Amino acid sequence: MDNTKFFIYLLVMAGVTYLVRMVPLVLVNKPIKNKFILSFLYYVPYTVLSVMTVPAVFYATDSYISAIIGFLVAVIAALFKRSLVQVAVFSCVAVFVVEILMKYI
Repeated sequence: MDNTKFFIYLLVMAGVTYLVRMVPLVLVNKPIKNKFILSFLYYVPYTVLSVMTVPAVFYATDSYISAIIGFLVAVIAALFKRSLVQVAVFSCVAVFVVEILMKYI
């Protein structure tokens, strides 16, 4: 790719990023009072994080079995209100143990 094409792409990307961040600030002058929109905006970061993370969980290990078990351990730990670090540690340990056991089976 030559430099001219690169800088055109860079400018388009910068423009789109700027517009996506600037348009809501310009169009919404008053505080949002609609409960539906407020709840929607509250859950958007969690939804985006989930959509980006969950598929990667199943491709991060050597087998789907260990990935599913690690995912289930993480969900169960989260349901028991464990901290994010504890959930990550429990799921990583579960995947590690399952991967080791699968080598011997």
